[in-house]
Amino acid sequence: MSSPNPSDTNLTRTTTVQETMPAQKASAAQRVVPRMDTSPLHGLWALTVRDLRKWYTNPYQLLISLIQPIVWLGIFGKALNFTSFISASGATVAQQQQILLSTFGTTSYFSFLSVGMLASIILFTAAFSGMSVVFDRRFGFLNKALSTPVSRGAVVVSKVLQSGIRALIQSGMVLLIAVVLGMDTSAFSVLGILGAFTLLFLMGFALSSLFVTLALRSSDWQTQMAIINLLNLPLLFASNALFPTKIMPAWLQDVVKLNPVSYAIDGARQLLLGSPGTNSLVVDFGVITIFAVVLTSVGVVMSWKLLSK
Repeated sequence: MSSPNPSDTNLTRTTTVQETMPAQKASAAQRVVPRMDTSPLHGLWALTVRDLRKWYTNPYQLLISLIQPIVWLGIFGKALNFTSFISASGATVAQQQQILLSTFGTTSYFSFLSVGMLASIILFTAAFSGMSVVFDRRFGFLNKALSTPVSRGAVVVSKVLQSGIRALIQSGMVLLIAVVLGMDTSAFSVLGILGAFTLLFLMGFALSSLFVTLALRSSDWQTQMAIINLLNLPLLFASNALFPTKIMPAWLQDVVKLNPVSYAIDGARQLLLGSPGTNSLVVDFGVITIFAVVLTSVGVVMSWKLLSK
């Protein structure tokens, strides 16, 4: 019996492969290719979740962000005891309460400061939202995002949205810490808390839009840090976060009135502490809403011109 010819065997294999290739191509053509979701909301949500995932998977970052307001509340808030100052003047308890109420809108300076710290953590979280744009540009992710069907405006809004969500979660934690340390909760209500956090969210949304817009063309984190230091502390100290406006110099009172952060804090104190506000809640909500809409619109428009690979 003769052995098979190797050339015949190779020819048979080649013929078999050639016959099966059209069948494989036909089956591949029949497969249903998944349709890419190019809707603006899908891209916006995907970018927002990406940034949030980087945050909540790093517990050390969350812990560090809470250290500053805890230090302010636990050391500054408790050490600055205005009650002892007033009692040293010989005022009765009723007189002390009246002086504190007329000055701070509440009988507890710690409660007054606690609401200011809620706004403070919103402010600092918003300030660092622009750093995310800088690092995405440096590490090449921004170029990849701009190569997708996601609009440039969605890139900006996703940074702003994730910053606002982070700020709300952190401020909620600070509120719980303040309550544990002795914040007055007698005026708390579900609607009041929801209204206060709505004001804080709008403030964070507006400030995040500002800092993200300033970082659109930046690739140097040192420049962005300089911008944060330039704007952050003036926005905090030229507001009613730490002290009431009425005890400030006249020129500083005018600056406080121009600072949108003051309106968010004023409304939050009315809703959380029942304090008489400098403005009505309608004015506070109106100013913060306009502030948020204008700065977000500016950020989206500027992204069309400045955000590029």
